[in-house]
Amino acid sequence: MNSNDIADYLHQHPYFFEEHAELLAQIKLTSPVMGRTISLQERQMEIVREKLKALELRLSDLTRLAHENQAITQKFQQWARELLLARNDVDLPFLLSKHLQDIFNLPHATLRLWNVAPQFKHTWFAADTTEDVQLFAKGLSTPFCGKNQDFEAAKWIDSERTVESIAMLPLSLNGSHTCFGLLVLGSDDVSRFTKDMATDFLSKIADTSSAALACLIED
Repeated sequence: MNSNDIADYLHQHPYFFEEHAELLAQIKLTSPVMGRTISLQERQMEIVREKLKALELRLSDLTRLAHENQAITQKFQQWARELLLARNDVDLPFLLSKHLQDIFNLPHATLRLWNVAPQFKHTWFAADTTEDVQLFAKGLSTPFCGKNQDFEAAKWIDSERTVESIAMLPLSLNGSHTCFGLLVLGSDDVSRFTKDMATDFLSKIADTSSAALACLIED
């Protein structure tokens, strides 16, 4: 018999060591942890400890993520509350971007809207935007995050320092593909917004912003 035959036999007879328990004490294994020969029982205990340690690390990660998500949820609720407290429609764009900066500790936040109602055409948020920007925003199915590659929208940010990373959130009416604006978040830190980051939360910000700003758009 070779080792494979023995392995097959033990696999087919799972109660073998119950019938020959005396053999367990005679089986010796090399411990990768202790670096010496140990019994089968000791090796089994090592495996259990390793699995327990892995589970503890996983639980710690899940707990950390839960705390982070709770903190984000609280900030989001605070930001939404500030939008609901706004009394004048014309103040909404400024308050929306300002509270994003303050509550989420963002260096820069601004936006542009197009097809605004006539009474708002003189405002800063209705400043002219190129067709390229509008087509870019319309083509976004999810927020864009990544390095600032000299995007036109990045120039809307008034900053003496270079905007290294950027997030661009399309604004649309009633969840449709009718895009009416672009919300821009910028940072001097190149790692703040990256192309591989999750955008679920940014999508919620875009949806809420769209709902808040829809009152400024021409019917």
